[in-house]
Amino acid sequence: MTNAMNRQPIDVLFAISDTGGGHRSAAVAISAALEQMSGASITWAIEDLLQATNVPGVRSAPGLYDQLSTRWLKLYNFSFQLTNSQSTVSFLSRIVYLIARQNLNRLLTERRPRLVVVTHPLVHRLVCAARRRRQHSFRVLTVVTDLVTLHASWSYPGVDLALTPTDEAYRLMHKRGMKPSQLQRCGFPVHPKFAAEQRDAPTARRDLGLEPDRFTVLLTAGGVGSGRLGELVQTLEQQMPDKQFLVVTGKNRALYEELRSGPRLPHTHVFGFVNNMEELMAASDVVVTKAGPGTLMEALVMRKPVIVTEAVGLQEHGNIDFVLNYELGFFCPTNERIVAAISQLEDPVRYAETVERLKHAVPRDGAIQIARVIHQQLSLQPVGGS
Repeated sequence: MTNAMNRQPIDVLFAISDTGGGHRSAAVAISAALEQMSGASITWAIEDLLQATNVPGVRSAPGLYDQLSTRWLKLYNFSFQLTNSQSTVSFLSRIVYLIARQNLNRLLTERRPRLVVVTHPLVHRLVCAARRRRQHSFRVLTVVTDLVTLHASWSYPGVDLALTPTDEAYRLMHKRGMKPSQLQRCGFPVHPKFAAEQRDAPTARRDLGLEPDRFTVLLTAGGVGSGRLGELVQTLEQQMPDKQFLVVTGKNRALYEELRSGPRLPHTHVFGFVNNMEELMAASDVVVTKAGPGTLMEALVMRKPVIVTEAVGLQEHGNIDFVLNYELGFFCPTNERIVAAISQLEDPVRYAETVERLKHAVPRDGAIQIARVIHQQLSLQPVGGS
């Protein structure tokens, strides 16, 4: 069932915040897996819980995040460090709940979910506080959407179960007080359409009207099109004019217009925000991206070697370590190193070895694994307001 606009009783409520695109994308990926497994037998909806609080500052978290992560990154990292303790997060959450409890309780009472699936670390404490206060019977499941560098807010023993995408995340949450009975290792919630894409690169390129036999590099900087993507495209065209480039600028309209209006090589193709990323990745040999977990894990699920250009915020630093530790690609903070990495991945032996490591490091069916857990949670007895 698609996300209903009117509020009504549902089986699963995805509690998110639109700070960046990854939390909603995770919910959409899991809901798609649920539909794939169960058809319309499970009803669901997605709600931005921070916006629903209607608390000044909190309700505008998505806009604040975009500003902090693109213009005031040092301030963002400072706030990450300042709040990176469970006691601080719990204190702040209690204040927000006291102010927002009527709005949150109204939403949860109207929705009457059997299960709340949380994909944002600042939400589950609010949900669990409402459950205790109003003795709701729904269960609470947290789906962690960071890979290695987890903010302390992700670890909260008040939830019934937390699913982690990596062994590193599992160990860190256990160290921070989560019981093994509350933790389960699942894959990352990548939309099932990525794993379902089975075409080889030349076939996918041919279907998209691209040159099928030209080595192809996909360049993206996330949904907001942040970073130095424009400069990188110019460098690659100058130094690697024989390559085919697929450039996704996301929601950065100014960058899209700049790249489209400038002189481009005939095999450079510029896209804005796209809904067929799985096709573009299938058509590519290498994916160049920042260290955001969403696009990064999509590429790894597609078995594409990655070149990571930068980490936006402290929580993304561990993602670079993940790529390097498992030898799934390169970290290249300069354009010169990106050019060198692409050249290295052109070597058929090195490319094949990297793809083979990908098969063992990253499960392809993370969203399906999570959907199975949701089925299990729905079959359990209500918590009785615990």
